[in-house]
Amino acid sequence: MRLRPTRSEFQIAALLLLALWTTGCVRGCRSSRPPIHFNPNMDDQLKSEAQESSDFFYDGRAMRDPVPGTVARGELIEDETVATGKDAAGDYLTGIPIEIDDALRTRGAERYSIYCAPCHDRKGNGKGVLAERGGVPTASFHDEVKFANYPDGQLFDTITNGVGLMAGYRYPISTTDRWAIVAYVRTLQQEKRARDQALAGN
Repeated sequence: MRLRPTRSEFQIAALLLLALWTTGCVRGCRSSRPPIHFNPNMDDQLKSEAQESSDFFYDGRAMRDPVPGTVARGELIEDETVATGKDAAGDYLTGIPIEIDDALRTRGAERYSIYCAPCHDRKGNGKGVLAERGGVPTASFHDEVKFANYPDGQLFDTITNGVGLMAGYRYPISTTDRWAIVAYVRTLQQEKRARDQALAGN
């Protein structure tokens, strides 16, 4: 009866222990040294960073323009009037071309508080942070000469492309959300008129 392992059995056991120890350290042991990568090409790739120059392309830019006609997911324009706020003749729409419900107004209030309220304030009076701290004249949505009488399509176009010192929000705000903001601005205007009429009646 053999009690002692053979040399080959001892070597196999030693290799198994070494493998287990190495695997454990690679997985769980902390070290201040850089990790060992058996397949380093996943970390060290030949790639270009954003805004980096390139000797490969004729214009010297590593970033490439999208293929002409490329449409980002969710940005397909199926209805030009909804996307532009203008009819086939190029005139501004007088109404909002999507269904208006409580969910749309709620969404509009949320988007308004993020993108519009800092400058136009929460009630649309044009007395936001930009006007108070920066002294920058900011439009009031209750101005009867301008915004209060804008067609819905013109208000949408202003949000989309900007005007004066105001930047356009075509890319930060989706088409539906821009119409939601228009719906909420109309709600603010109606509430302001109702308050004014109530005060005039008193």
